[in-house]
Amino acid sequence: MYELLDGINSPEDLRKLHPGQLEQLCAEVRRYMVECCAVNPGHLGSSLGAVELIVALHYIYNTPADKLVFDVGHQAYAHKILTGRREAFKKNRTKDGISGFPKRAESPYDAFGAGHSSTSISAALGFAEAARLTGSGDKAIAVLGDGALTGGLAWEGLNNAGSSKADILVVLNDNNISIDPARGGVHDYLLKVTTHPFYNRLKNKVWNLMGEGKGRDWLQRKVIDTKSNLVRGSGGAIFEALGFRYFGPVDGNDIGQLVTTLERLKNLHGPRLLHIHTRKGCGYAPAEEDPVIWHAPGKFDPETGERIPSARPAARYQDVFGEVLKELAAQDEKVVGITPAMASGCGMTAFAEAFPDRFFDVGIEEGHAVTFSAGLAAAGLKPYCNIYSSFSQRAYDNIIHDVALQNLPVVLCLDRAGLVGEDGATHHGCFDLAAYRSIPNAVVAAPRNELELRRLMHAGLAVEGGPYILRYPRGCGEGVQWKDVPFEPAVIGRGERLLEGADIAVLGIGPVVNRALEAAARLEGRVAVYDMRFLKPLDEEILQEAGRFKAILTVEDGALKGGLYGAVSEWFAGEAGSPVVEGAGIPDRFIGQDTQKGQWASCGLDAASLYDRLCDLLKKL
Repeated sequence: MYELLDGINSPEDLRKLHPGQLEQLCAEVRRYMVECCAVNPGHLGSSLGAVELIVALHYIYNTPADKLVFDVGHQAYAHKILTGRREAFKKNRTKDGISGFPKRAESPYDAFGAGHSSTSISAALGFAEAARLTGSGDKAIAVLGDGALTGGLAWEGLNNAGSSKADILVVLNDNNISIDPARGGVHDYLLKVTTHPFYNRLKNKVWNLMGEGKGRDWLQRKVIDTKSNLVRGSGGAIFEALGFRYFGPVDGNDIGQLVTTLERLKNLHGPRLLHIHTRKGCGYAPAEEDPVIWHAPGKFDPETGERIPSARPAARYQDVFGEVLKELAAQDEKVVGITPAMASGCGMTAFAEAFPDRFFDVGIEEGHAVTFSAGLAAAGLKPYCNIYSSFSQRAYDNIIHDVALQNLPVVLCLDRAGLVGEDGATHHGCFDLAAYRSIPNAVVAAPRNELELRRLMHAGLAVEGGPYILRYPRGCGEGVQWKDVPFEPAVIGRGERLLEGADIAVLGIGPVVNRALEAAARLEGRVAVYDMRFLKPLDEEILQEAGRFKAILTVEDGALKGGLYGAVSEWFAGEAGSPVVEGAGIPDRFIGQDTQKGQWASCGLDAASLYDRLCDLLKKL
C-alpha cells in the first residue's frame, strides 16, 4: 500500500497535498516505479532521477492546460504514474498497454509525442506561440536532458525561442549521462557550471542558510532574479547570449528547492532556462552505482537489485558487430568507429577499449556523425559509422549530400533494423530499405545471420564509394557458427539460392529469410528460397531465374512499399509473361509495442504466417 500515491489519480489530486508531503510522495513514486520495472522492464535510471522534477512541475503548473513537453521520454515514468496511468503502468511497453514514451493519443497530459531526442524545445515553442496568438495564457515547459542538448535540433530551438521572446521555460535536466557517459563540448560546459566554486559558495551560504519566514522568501526571490548575472562567469552566459534568462544550477533532487524555484519562475515571462542537476538512478542504490546498466536493466529483484539474466540462444547482432569491427581494425589501421552516443547499445565498447584513438563518440548527433564520417573517408580513412536504424532518419540529408553525392566510402551500420519490440513505433527500423534504395551510389545490404554480417562487414573494407549500408535487427542471431570458421567476404550484388523448388520463388532479405525457409520446407519442393542479400544492387541473375517460376513472393522486415517488393516489381514491370509478384513486409501503418515475435505475427512475417501465405498463393496458381 502507498499512503499518498494510492490517492493520486491526477495532478489535481497532487496539488491538494501540503508541500511537506511531497518528499514522501516522491519516495512512494520511486518505490512503485522500481517494483513495476522489476517485473516489466523499461527505461528506469533516467526516470528515477527525474521524480522530484516531475512532481514539482505538476504541483506548480496547471497541467494539462499548461503543456509539459518531454524529450525522448526516458525520464517521464513518474509523469505517467501521476497522470491517471498508475495501474496501466504495470503494463508499460506491452501489447495493448501504454507506451514507454509520451504519446498524444494516450493521454491529454502527453502534450507532444517523443521517442527521439532534442525535439522538446521546438515543440514547446510551438505551444508557447499558440498560447500567445490565442490568448489562452497557457504555459509551455520543455524538459530535456543534457544528452539531448547535444542534438542540433535542440540548439535550433534555443536559437529561435531566445529571439522570439516567447513565454517558454526550458528545464535542462543535467545528470552528466545520457545512456553512456556524456561527451563533448556541451557536456564540459555544463560540468563547468555545476562545479563552479563561486556559484556553489553562493548557494551554500545564502540559499540554504537564509533561515525561515519572510526574510527567506525575499532573499530567495532576489537570488532567482539576479542569479543569471551572478553566474555569467561560470557558464550561463551562453544561454543568455541566445536570449534566455538563465537560472541555476539547482539541486533537481531537492523537492523543496524545486517547488520554490518553479513557483518563482512561473510568474516571470519570456524565454527562461532552468538548469537543474540530478542523479541518474537517484534513490535506488544499484541504479546510482551503475547508471549505464540501469538505464534499461531488464528484470531484477527490487529488494537486492540483482539482475535476472535473460536466456540468449545465440550471440546478439550488436555483439557480433563489435567483435568484427575489432577484427577489421586489427587488420587495417585505417578503420575507425563512430557512434552518436550509443557505444554500449551498438556493441562498440570493446572496440573503444581496444582502439581508443580510433573510436569517436560524437554525442546524440546523427547528422554530424555521418558528415564527420564523410570527412574521415575523404581524408583516406575507413569509417564504420553505427546508428540505430530509426535514428538514421535524422541524418538522411547528410547521407545523400555528404556521402552519396561525393561517392565516399562510408560504411553505415544500421542497428535495430526492422521491428524492435517493446519500444514500439518510434524505434522501429521500418523505413531504411525503402528510404536508402533510391539514393545513387548507395549499396544496401542485410545479413540473414551472424556469419553473413561478418561477411558483409568485411566486404565493406574494400568498397571505394558509398554509402555502403548494412542493416541488421535488434536481438539475437540465428545461432550459426560465425567465429573461427573459414569465410570469404560477400560479393557485392550477389545473392544465394538456399532451397530448390518448382512453383514459387521466395526472394527474401535479412533474417526473415530464415522464417521463409522454415515455411517453405513444409511444402515439399514446391517453393524455392533465395537470400537476395543486397537490395541494391539487385542480383539480376537471381531475378532472371525467378522469372521462370509461376509466382514470386518477396519477404522483408521493412516497409512493404518501396523496399524489396517495390524493387522486384519494378524489375518485372512490363515484361511479357512475367510471374505474379506479391510481397510480405511491414504494412503501411505504424506498429505498436509488443514482443518482436508478436509484431512479426501481426505483420505476417513469422513462419506460420508465411506458410499460410505460400499456401494461399499456391491455391491461386
